[in-house]
Amino acid sequence: MKYCQRCLYPANHPLNLTFDQAGVCSGCRTHEEKDALDWNDRERRLKEIFDNFRSESGKRYDCIIPVSGARDSYFIVHAVKNVYGMHPLLVTYNKQYNTKIGIRNLAYLRTLFGCDILTLTVSPETVKKITRLTLKKMGSLYWHCLAGQTVFPVQTAVRFKIPLIIWGAHQGCDQTGMFSHLDEVEMTRKYRKEHDLMGYEAEDLIDQAAGVTESDLRSYKYPSDKEIESVGVRGIYLSNYLRWDSKKQHELMIKLYGYETAKQSRTFDTYNDVDCFHYSDLHDYIKFIKWGYGKATDHATREIRLKRLTREEGIKLVERYQNLTPEPKNLALFLDWLKISQADFYNYLDAQRDPRVWQKNAKGQWILLDSIINHLADPGVDKVRLEKKDDCKFIVTPPRDPNSREDKYVLIGRGWVDTY
Repeated sequence: MKYCQRCLYPANHPLNLTFDQAGVCSGCRTHEEKDALDWNDRERRLKEIFDNFRSESGKRYDCIIPVSGARDSYFIVHAVKNVYGMHPLLVTYNKQYNTKIGIRNLAYLRTLFGCDILTLTVSPETVKKITRLTLKKMGSLYWHCLAGQTVFPVQTAVRFKIPLIIWGAHQGCDQTGMFSHLDEVEMTRKYRKEHDLMGYEAEDLIDQAAGVTESDLRSYKYPSDKEIESVGVRGIYLSNYLRWDSKKQHELMIKLYGYETAKQSRTFDTYNDVDCFHYSDLHDYIKFIKWGYGKATDHATREIRLKRLTREEGIKLVERYQNLTPEPKNLALFLDWLKISQADFYNYLDAQRDPRVWQKNAKGQWILLDSIINHLADPGVDKVRLEKKDDCKFIVTPPRDPNSREDKYVLIGRGWVDTY
């Protein structure tokens, strides 16, 4: 397997990337724009967009912001509402694998920023039916989360005639250089289907044998082109206009608003995805089984590009986290929730392994053929390396509820808090 000479990404990255003659991937080259672009000018363009959608009377919402109890939600709402003075409607899709930390973060987000919020909670039995099917068909326990998180904001925009949706970072630009920041790429149905949803729209999952009906998938169905055009819906990414640095943004949110963080089982990043039992655990292990790498590679690559890790330090972190199996309690929680056996679970995943990196030996055991761990001293690395300029320490904040135990999913929790 070919690996980038600067970061840690492999050639089989599911979002696709390319390598130049120096062996540097397209994601690293696009990331160089962050140190070259005039971000003051980019911010001016963002303000112009906001001014075009701002309500002069203040009687309607200016925009929609998709949020959760983690990721960049706090920073996006802070920037849009408190820095640029927009009046947003927050929307959130209930992923149902919620941690208590995530519920608290979302409650404080709503309260501290004083925003209205709409939440979509699909029937748990419907979600389970869909997840049994997506686990078998594409090896994904997270399809319903990705589908819901990316369609509910669009459905809401159409329903309430609020044309502007504001997203954070575009994964295809930030990770693999699929687009330049200058392209100012916006949210599209095509990108969502091919990359976020692994090629499956909601309609593609109607399956009589699995008991998944068109009605079950109604909450995941993307609005028609005619509906979108009638409102003029567009979804912009803040990372095209603001220099994106997830670590620094989270640390500002910890300082300003007390954003709560937590250790994650398969990565060193304690800021992202603390709202979900499985994203950085079971879901990430599935990613490793499919592609031969996981979130530790994603996070170390990001930190290498932002000059807070050397390539060698990043590889050591991958070596530490990559082969860890899911926490037994998390796996048991998921299997019990879905009512499937562990044997069936792993059989579904084995069918999704990329043969470019996985092979069975004579004993029937799966062997990882290659890994970034084997490419520590590849020739040409020194010629393209970035100079480390900062440290890479992640904070674990004191819990707001020190007596709380993460032992079960929280379907619906308190939506607001008393901050006085």
